[in-house]
Amino acid sequence: MVVRGRFAAVLVAALAGAGLAVPAPAQAAVSRAQLALRWAPVHYQDVDTTGSHALGGKSDYLTRVDFDGNLNGRDNWDNAGSANASFAAHVYYSVTETASHWYLTYFFFHPRDWIDHPFFEAEHENDGEGLTLAVERDGSDYGVLRAAVTVAHANFYSYTPAGGSWTGGRETVDGTLRMQSSPHDGFTHPVTAQERGGHGLKAYPQYAINGDGIVYYPSTVAETPGNADDRDVRYALIDIFSVDGLWAQRTNTSLFAQLGTFAGDTSGGCGTGTYSCGTNSANAPWGWDDGNDLPGRGEIAIDPAKLMAEYFTVPGTLARSYSYNPYSEAAAELTEAARTAPPVVD
Repeated sequence: MVVRGRFAAVLVAALAGAGLAVPAPAQAAVSRAQLALRWAPVHYQDVDTTGSHALGGKSDYLTRVDFDGNLNGRDNWDNAGSANASFAAHVYYSVTETASHWYLTYFFFHPRDWIDHPFFEAEHENDGEGLTLAVERDGSDYGVLRAAVTVAHANFYSYTPAGGSWTGGRETVDGTLRMQSSPHDGFTHPVTAQERGGHGLKAYPQYAINGDGIVYYPSTVAETPGNADDRDVRYALIDIFSVDGLWAQRTNTSLFAQLGTFAGDTSGGCGTGTYSCGTNSANAPWGWDDGNDLPGRGEIAIDPAKLMAEYFTVPGTLARSYSYNPYSEAAAELTEAARTAPPVVD
């Protein structure tokens, strides 16, 4: 090893002395976690502080599914108002890969989908909305962002960045995906937003902050909002595929009632003073579905290349085989279960 090291040093010196370019050391490819962090959204969350179900705005704060210290989906509404509840900001993510693209799915969780009036809208325990990004692998470290599909309740919405090459396919593009610099890193990020209460998610400004609200920035740090109108809160990412993570818990009947659908009941005052409280109504990414569109339930996360091929006209190559997709171990099982799963009602 010493001889090789000396030889390398002599070679570099000789090349430099001859005026020849010295080859740069090989650079390791970025990790999936780094890729997810680089493209994670700057996120605008509208906040309502009025009404008992709002918990002074905390019902609109982002958090993790075990914010109350357990993985029981049926006590999250009840525990959201507990002094021990944590609202340190977290967002879940997963990465899948083909030869041509990376697909980054982000999942935003709230303990309550809530309302403060009695008229013809239901609230429910747990709430899960999010989006999937398509990033072209162009040889650079982080690729080129081409498109986004967001989840607002039981509907999907599609977006492309300004000047992008992707256009509408079976679905019309719903708008432009704006980009915004973060004060916490050197990147521009896509900008998303959620409404207060029901937390539907679209590209900003199709939803926006109206009065109180929180602006969340991707980071490796999870901060808790200082108040309901905090415009600089960092959120940390959690890998859906981590050991004992959300995907590993998919058969935990305390957390999930059925395919990708969180368990939720009517305890803790859910529905009191409102129209009604639904049960088992929020969904993880492998339970997301737009029933009016061709891709099947969960395919926005499980088979995003298929969804992108349906939603967009893509110039060049759109590979359909995956080089990395941990969802695929259960794809057949999930596809079969989706045939009999109740319609998505979030």
